[in-house]
Amino acid sequence: MPPRDNELIRLAEEELGRRLPPGWRLERSDLEPRILAADARGSIVAPDGQRATVLLEAKRSLDPRGASELARRLGTELPGEAVIVVSPYLTASVRDRLRLSGLGYVDFTGNVRLTLASPGLHIETAGADCDPNPSRRPTRSLRGPKAGRVIRALCDSREPGGVRDLAAKTSLDPGYVSRILALLDREDLVERGPRGRILKVDWERLLRRWAQDVPFESRGQTASYLEPRGLPALLGRLPSSRLRYVVTGSLAASRLAPIAPPRLAVIYVESLDRAAEEWSLRPAEAGGNVVLVLPTDDWVFAGAGEVEAIKYAAPSQVAADLLTSPGRGPAEAEELFRWMTANEEKWRG
Repeated sequence: MPPRDNELIRLAEEELGRRLPPGWRLERSDLEPRILAADARGSIVAPDGQRATVLLEAKRSLDPRGASELARRLGTELPGEAVIVVSPYLTASVRDRLRLSGLGYVDFTGNVRLTLASPGLHIETAGADCDPNPSRRPTRSLRGPKAGRVIRALCDSREPGGVRDLAAKTSLDPGYVSRILALLDREDLVERGPRGRILKVDWERLLRRWAQDVPFESRGQTASYLEPRGLPALLGRLPSSRLRYVVTGSLAASRLAPIAPPRLAVIYVESLDRAAEEWSLRPAEAGGNVVLVLPTDDWVFAGAGEVEAIKYAAPSQVAADLLTSPGRGPAEAEELFRWMTANEEKWRG
């Protein structure tokens, strides 16, 4: 094992040792030939002398795709063993992949997870959510309207094609689309074929990642208004509107996966002033029941559906918007996700 990996193991042992309950200890052991697939071995010893073997696997960096591949390899080479993955920093996505695969982990910001059946022990602590040394590996954000176009195109189609197909569909440069797909591939959010064609999209995780990087309040310029006669009066005006608009948020979600009667209308529009004037809305700094949004990109209008002559944003856009909306928005997003999972053929072309 290279010296740098030896140092990772040593630091991980110290970090794990600090997290053990009083009376517990970690003992280092030499590797045996049958478990050379791991980098180090140790024993967790309980106060009564019971012990469990743990194997440590050092990774100087790890992305979600690599985490999935590592889990498959360790599941084949070390079935039934308690394995702890060690790295300077593990992102939330990587930690989720390791957790779902039954692997423990330790990073040096305090993200630690270890579960043993006998002797019974469970440790889970939270460290940093951001890499303290971001230059350690290349990363790219999903911020910006161009990334949003790619994400929506991937989610809304069961056969999104390859780079050139997506570039043509979104009116973007193929080089940019290729870079976004490379990021999504590293994050294990898409599965690509030998020639780069998209074979599978984990659309729910992709929408969640997009919402994390681009929360609703950053999607455009917003303004709050009051419709004194309530939302039904507003909905009654929309069918005859001359403006380009789409309804998102609770109003859009409630027609597919209702939780409770919506109390707030959120609508993307092409002009805040014109929409407020045509729909007779009053500006409201507080107590408003309508939020108009001038989007940073017109792609929010793509894929809109029409119900009773009212235009609603595509379910993928609505779900992403609700995830970071105030109030019960996140709960409504979860209910909408359940509907989308059960009805993919109705919203994915």
